Amino acid sequence: MSKNYMQKIKNRILSSEDGSVFSTSDFADIADTNTVRSALYRLVKDNILRRIINGIYEKPKYSKLLDEYVAADPAAVAQALARSYHWTIAPCGNTALNLLGLSTQVTAVWSYISDGPYKTYEWNSTKLEFKHRTNKEITGLSHMTSLVIQALKTLGKNNVTPEVIQILSTKLSLSEKQACLKEATESTDWVYDTIRQICGGNTK
Repeated sequence: MSKNYMQKIKNRILSSEDGSVFSTSDFADIADTNTVRSALYRLVKDNILRRIINGIYEKPKYSKLLDEYVAADPAAVAQALARSYHWTIAPCGNTALNLLGLSTQVTAVWSYISDGPYKTYEWNSTKLEFKHRTNKEITGLSHMTSLVIQALKTLGKNNVTPEVIQILSTKLSLSEKQACLKEATESTDWVYDTIRQICGGNTK
């Protein structure tokens, strides 16, 4: 393996934040797949990376407070898989509620909707699940718009309280609210009405 390739891959990893998650495809601009795999394998042996699942690696993050390495972030692993397979994904179910601060319940399974196939991945005590959905449910939507729509669907119309609307309104930045109003027009009527309340627009 060319030392030049190896150094470029290593430099990219070392310059990233601790806890960053990579897929083999993240280095496709540096070398071919086999060369990248060999480099990542060597970096795992050198304890610079740790392998999470096949083709997915993490630059470990150490917690001085806990005096141990922190578990890999399932959301970052999901995004790395999505990049690798060119899927569009969005958190759904309890995962969406957790990420938006609408639930404190620890989720046993991290769930995402995806325009790719139905797939599950497991490592340590973590399970990641991708559920296939039609393109129109996720394509063309920003991450936050998808997240809000999935959270509202999970709660259901009757469980969207003024408190929920307040929490979401506080959570979204002005630009995210503008994107939400623009992108969510194809949603179910009640979902879009709720989004208009969250984003400061008037309901129909």
